[in-house]
Amino acid sequence: MRRRAVLPILLLALIFSSGSPPFRAQAIEPGEALKDAGLEERARDIGRQLRCLVCQNQSIDDSDAPLARDLRRLVRKRLVAGDTDREAIAYIHTRYGDFVLLRPPVDERTWLLWFGPAAALFVALLFLLWRLRRSRAAPPVEALSAESAARADALLREGGDER
Repeated sequence: MRRRAVLPILLLALIFSSGSPPFRAQAIEPGEALKDAGLEERARDIGRQLRCLVCQNQSIDDSDAPLARDLRRLVRKRLVAGDTDREAIAYIHTRYGDFVLLRPPVDERTWLLWFGPAAALFVALLFLLWRLRRSRAAPPVEALSAESAARADALLREGGDER
């Protein structure tokens, strides 16, 4: 009986925690939304690409921090003024740097960020291969001589008290 109840609960938990658009928490206040649905959708898309500088693990679209609200308003103001999506992002980017972008550009300053995990995995695989080859190349264990085997048997029979 309990097993039947667990599956629906797990499915509901998975649905509500997945962050899919119908269930994702939005920090947009009613007064922020633009009347033009097309501009509002563009603003939301841009907001999902920019990092909240206060929360640091959320986009400005998801964050309810005052700075995120100000950045959302600034993005909407730029779009209403006629900026393209790239121009609006560039406007924020020039003021706050690469950190404001959830996907920073690939350049010499961010190579470690982009390629570091792959390099670490590659080094770990090389180390693992080296250890496997080293263990295969280890000299075989020598068998006990007849005299050593007889002495070990005798010690085991006596209880192992002798040294």
